[in-house]
Amino acid sequence: MSIASEHSQLAFRKTERALLKLSDRQDVESVHGFRTSSRRLQTLLKHLLPERDRNQKKLLKMLDRIRRRAGKVRDLDVQLSALRSLKVPQEPRRKTQLMQGLIELRARHEKKLRKMLTKDMIRELRKRLKRGAKEVQSKTGLDPLMVARSLLKEVVRPAGPVSEDLLHQYRTVVKRARYAAEFAPKSTEAAQFIGQVKRLQDAVGNWHDWLTLTQSASKRLGEVNQSSLVAALHNITGSKFRHAVAALSASLTQTAERPVSVSSAQLRKVSTKGPTLVEQTESAA
Repeated sequence: MSIASEHSQLAFRKTERALLKLSDRQDVESVHGFRTSSRRLQTLLKHLLPERDRNQKKLLKMLDRIRRRAGKVRDLDVQLSALRSLKVPQEPRRKTQLMQGLIELRARHEKKLRKMLTKDMIRELRKRLKRGAKEVQSKTGLDPLMVARSLLKEVVRPAGPVSEDLLHQYRTVVKRARYAAEFAPKSTEAAQFIGQVKRLQDAVGNWHDWLTLTQSASKRLGEVNQSSLVAALHNITGSKFRHAVAALSASLTQTAERPVSVSSAQLRKVSTKGPTLVEQTESAA
């Protein structure tokens, strides 16, 4: 199963459009749009083509610089979104304080991102994107589904319960696996695989979003014994962790791998030591 030609060309066009939107404004939608489109293009050039020429290597390097800078803004966008969805009565003033701190930090990172996006850089990137699209047309790539499955197997899972480190590894890999599979021609097999890894990506990504917010809150407000708001966030993160582990187990079961488990010690690590907030955390899940 070869790369669908229209998919590869679309990856270049979408990245160019996302780049222009990002240079015009650095809002939630444009930042996220550039991150996803540039990652799809990165997957095409790094994993699906047998070799890269000088232009493509330079293109990837430039896109990576911008994506890393945009990633700092994106991280704060997801934290702010999670915090706004948090429906708990604990420490409303501290919640407002945390919200304002994250907004101010986002503004600083947005300024740095905007400063990076010079007219000369945008002009050069557009030229390299157009050149790269023409170059890819004449190349035969690898089987997208085969590459996607091999990417998932890169994660070496040790025996025993799932750790946060393992979920972090899967969070990175499942994105690349999904993007690789999306370059395959339409088929039932491809659709099933994409749906499977997307469910896992959503679950693990959601856990990571709340984990990042909890870490930011702990840094600014103190640990669970110092802030009931931080305790509530720890509870939610623990719930998200369990959901991510379940999603991983289901995914591995579908691919005929052994299911995963989570130890009581690991659950205690990601859960709060404070009072149970089941009813409140379920509404924020």
